[in-house]
Amino acid sequence: MSRSFEDIEARIAALGQGGSEAVPAARELLALGEEVLETWIAARGDVPTDELKEGFRILALHRQGAKGDPSFNACRETARELVYHYNLITLEPDDPATASRVAMMSMIAGHLCLFVGGKMEVAGLGEFCCSSRPVRAGGG
Repeated sequence: MSRSFEDIEARIAALGQGGSEAVPAARELLALGEEVLETWIAARGDVPTDELKEGFRILALHRQGAKGDPSFNACRETARELVYHYNLITLEPDDPATASRVAMMSMIAGHLCLFVGGKMEVAGLGEFCCSSRPVRAGGG
């Protein structure tokens, strides 16, 4: 049984508050991003892929989720930013910026969750990730 977007968003926020080791937090944030995309794909009646694109499943999931819905391409860079921050954290865990990188990765994962959750609630949400704002504001 998959978690609700509220539960996923709460876990993302908790990881962004710190207190967890950076590398495991980065792994979990990436997995939460994948879970968000898996939920989108499953809701459309497809089976989420286990394939990798450029070494990452989240990028393959994004590609699969965008098929037939060009507006879903709006979150492509969000998925890529998760990968970018994951790489920074896991390749340089002792870097002084690691804590802020985990916080940034949490914000990016939260953004992905809001975008996809909004797309699932409102048909034709729009072309840009920030168009999920009407859902959060209760005006969607």
